[in-house]
Amino acid sequence: MKQTLRHQRTAAPVALTGKAATTLRPLPLSAARVVDGFWAERQQVNRTAAIPAGLRQLRDSGALRNLRRAAGRGEGQYEGPVFIDSDVYKWLEAIAWEQAREPSQALAADQAKITALVAEAQQPDGYLNSFVQVATRGTARFADLTSGHELYCAGHLMQAAVAQYRATGYRELLDTAIRFADLLVATFGPGKRPELDGHPLVEMALVELYRETGDSRYLELARHFVESRGDGWAATGPDPRPRSYYSDRVPVRQAVTVEGHAVRALYLAAGAADLAAETGDEELLAALERQWHAMVTAKTYITGGVGARWEGEAFGDPYELPADRAYCETCAAIASVQWSWRMLLRTGDARYADLIERTLYNAVLPGISLDGNAYFYVNALQVRSGQADDDVRNPANGRVGWFGVACCPPNIMRTIASLGSLLATTADDGVQIHQYATSVITAEVASGTARLAVATDYPWDGRIEITVQAAPDEDWTLALRIPEWCADAKALVAGTGAAEACQPGTYLRLRQRWTAGDSVVLDLPMPVRQTEAHKRVDAVRGCVAIERGPLVYCLEQADHPAGVLIDDIQLVDGDCTPVWRPDLLSGITAVQMTGRTTPGAMPLYQPRTADDGQPGRLARLTAIPYFAWANRGPAPMRVWIPLGPPG
Repeated sequence: MKQTLRHQRTAAPVALTGKAATTLRPLPLSAARVVDGFWAERQQVNRTAAIPAGLRQLRDSGALRNLRRAAGRGEGQYEGPVFIDSDVYKWLEAIAWEQAREPSQALAADQAKITALVAEAQQPDGYLNSFVQVATRGTARFADLTSGHELYCAGHLMQAAVAQYRATGYRELLDTAIRFADLLVATFGPGKRPELDGHPLVEMALVELYRETGDSRYLELARHFVESRGDGWAATGPDPRPRSYYSDRVPVRQAVTVEGHAVRALYLAAGAADLAAETGDEELLAALERQWHAMVTAKTYITGGVGARWEGEAFGDPYELPADRAYCETCAAIASVQWSWRMLLRTGDARYADLIERTLYNAVLPGISLDGNAYFYVNALQVRSGQADDDVRNPANGRVGWFGVACCPPNIMRTIASLGSLLATTADDGVQIHQYATSVITAEVASGTARLAVATDYPWDGRIEITVQAAPDEDWTLALRIPEWCADAKALVAGTGAAEACQPGTYLRLRQRWTAGDSVVLDLPMPVRQTEAHKRVDAVRGCVAIERGPLVYCLEQADHPAGVLIDDIQLVDGDCTPVWRPDLLSGITAVQMTGRTTPGAMPLYQPRTADDGQPGRLARLTAIPYFAWANRGPAPMRVWIPLGPPG
């Protein structure tokens, strides 16, 4: 497969048109590169362990065999769920972003082989879905959009195709996606078939395909799919689930919160945000701001995870956030990042970048093991001793290598591969840095090109040094996000001798004529914080969570002796001390605290009595970052720790 780099100027998941009504403009991966430190290690593990293992799993799961059968090159029964094609497309997208970061002939060979297989499986009129083509011999096209996931799979194909073209200039997959999109345009929309896919995603994909091709028909079809939600057209099949499950109970413009299946709701919101950006639709933007605010203030876990109910993989009621039954699907966290990124581009509001940071570290990253070979589908905030493990998704099992429904693993792969796209943006007045990692950022400002080198040990240390390597000879603004968790941030511009005032939850905007060698040191102090939940979150009343910097912490049984059961621990109000542990979990900052064990042998219920002193005994506790738990095997764990009497 011949590849070029000619199209890398737009090599990022979101690439706005010149007509887009946004405050910020994204950068391609070639212009925002993570080069060392925490996220560089995660990207290397993703590239060398997760992605190659993903290819083996696609072979073993039958996903590639299904495509061969659809292409007429294999026999046998269809294998796997109806949406297994999407696993292939997400894996191809991950490969594309890796090629944008660092081209590889080995990756290119795998990419070419599977791209050719996908193209071969496509039917002459553009239709492509291995389940329909193999299991129904093509007789059930668009027959069950409620649960068949045909447009969902088509959307992932489009996203992978756009990614591949942007990263490499190779367009076979793009041509395949365009043929399918043209069939969708001819089939759905006003005056045509009114049904909607039960699983939103195609909306995002169609907008991105419009951005890449300039074909406004794709934008109009995305508009149709967004605007038709709430009319019941996504819940017309035999599946008896309520309309809210499919994000089809209330029109997007009228919705006041997010509801139903968390991944579906957030993919729809992200697609609607794309539509609002490209059309300048302020009413739609206001509706999305309202829904995002409702999610963050009453339906989001402290980790940034979303989805309180196993039943329907769904959002719960406001403040329904149980720790031990938290669903927090990894895909939902990724969808949340995608939505918040689009809202950040549209508005420039730091709160969206704050949630992206919280979610990446504490809701996306826990979904994959440190070695890149095992995954969580569900991310509960508590695992009890003796918890039943009768579901492979249950965190009590620990992470597993793959799932029968394997949406999460390749979703993590494509997210980590494209992480650099979330670091920084440009605007008319300069450059904005949203996420902190050792990186090199190159961006066009009003009068030329600026190149910045960022050096930091984040998230373990809050010192961030930004050095200007090149800049035009005119004033421009460097904007640095001050995280909402940081109360005492300070910034020193070299040569001025004055510390700049920093307001949490905003951007520090430094405007001057920058020259090569200029630097800014941003200091984000990271004291350990004890955080309590809103009083309406009944499940964790009387408990605190431990946080430091952007990280949420947890207690894991592996760090405590047999006589100190974390099920029976109370936290003694006192000092929490961060300690760097290079020997633990590939190197982490742990937090040491004092706790008190409480009697485990007691009746299930008993009369309430006055405190008879201080039962139990003092114990030294060690908290680790939540993302790192279960890397030593499954074990009891908790994020929310009950408060006990002082020592």
